[in-house]
Amino acid sequence: MERYHPSEVYELFVRHMNTPRVVVDNGACETATLVQVHSARKHGVLLEAVAALSDHGVCVRKGYISSDDGRWFMDVFHVTDAAGHKVTDTENLLARLESALSASTDASPTCSSPQAARLCLLELLGEDRPGLLSEVFAVLHDLRCGTVDARAWTHGGRVAALVFVRDEDTGAPIAEPGRVRRIESRLRHVLRGGARGARTVLVDAGAVGNLDRRLHQLLNEDGEAGGRRAPATTATPAVAVQEWGERGYSVVTVSCRDRPKLLFDVVCTLTDLDYVVYHGTFDTDGDHAQQEFYIKRLDGRAISSEAERQRVIQCLQAAIERRTSEGVRLELRITDRRGLLAYVTRVFRENSLSVTHAEITTRDDMALNVFHVTDVAGRPADPKTIDEVIHGIGTDSLRVDEERWPRLCSTEGDDAGAGAGLFSLGSLVKKNLLKVGLIRSCS
Repeated sequence: MERYHPSEVYELFVRHMNTPRVVVDNGACETATLVQVHSARKHGVLLEAVAALSDHGVCVRKGYISSDDGRWFMDVFHVTDAAGHKVTDTENLLARLESALSASTDASPTCSSPQAARLCLLELLGEDRPGLLSEVFAVLHDLRCGTVDARAWTHGGRVAALVFVRDEDTGAPIAEPGRVRRIESRLRHVLRGGARGARTVLVDAGAVGNLDRRLHQLLNEDGEAGGRRAPATTATPAVAVQEWGERGYSVVTVSCRDRPKLLFDVVCTLTDLDYVVYHGTFDTDGDHAQQEFYIKRLDGRAISSEAERQRVIQCLQAAIERRTSEGVRLELRITDRRGLLAYVTRVFRENSLSVTHAEITTRDDMALNVFHVTDVAGRPADPKTIDEVIHGIGTDSLRVDEERWPRLCSTEGDDAGAGAGLFSLGSLVKKNLLKVGLIRSCS
């Protein structure tokens, strides 16, 4: 019989007690799948749960977060698939959640893309301008770097991109120091300009973690949150921070149009600003979302100054706006080949189209890419120009995606809920969030 040292027994006991427990229930609610997560309190665990839901492609319709004294918490999410129906592959969803939450107890981060873990990652940050991504991909092609996956966001006049590359000839990771220096030098030259300069770093892709979170971090570190606001055509998210002095909480309320990964972007920002969410509630009504979080800093104190309060508001507004992609969404599905991205983005540039968001994915020999494009001034692109670009690249490969965020509830118009007020201070207490009976309610 195998014997354990008392210290090992205690360590196994603590690990077992702290292992998150996940329940996925399709019978408790008529309109959504119920996901419950019970776990010991650890900074970042809530974000891991929300990220796992986002990565699985489900839509969080409403939910509750509660913790007793900060050492143990329970999250409840009401989720649907993209069409607004209950989730059918509950076993896969459960497995993804359990895997993500178990991984969050380890010290070593892992890249969210298994394929990307075998590649090298370029982190690009600089001043945005029309045709910039075209120049980046042209340089990479010239340096024989094959782009396998990439994501790029623009906001506040800045651009952040994560580009996974490998040797275009051999498919091996790029490791030779001289070549790395040449790549960084050429790309820094492309990213030139701007009062805050530019940055190019070639790093190990396996140490990056969640890619969307890293893009948020790059733009927050860059100070973009205090820069140029979103275009006037986009309503500014309503964000407020209030104090609840009796309990020592700061109360963050968000009211804006709903969209995919909204909850992730808010929780990610609070986590990276080193705040802990003790209680919270989030709900959607048609295409409108309202969220409320009771937070403290990691040291247990509430927000203590007006400057700190404004910083939280600005960072949350910027995080929400970044993913609110402006422009026409174009989907490219085509057999991958050398120089494909350099060619496609050059066609965009030559037709005076500017890429505001990009998501590049390669699966086997297929390129599955998404671009959001505007004209060079940031205005909606001319439909005739879009049509010419589609015919130039190939109507069988490139198409306009008319994707719309599903609406479960009827609304009076596209702007329904846009003027809704923020939650009132203390509404969580009024709703008696900690009562289990409320958690099981779908009303």
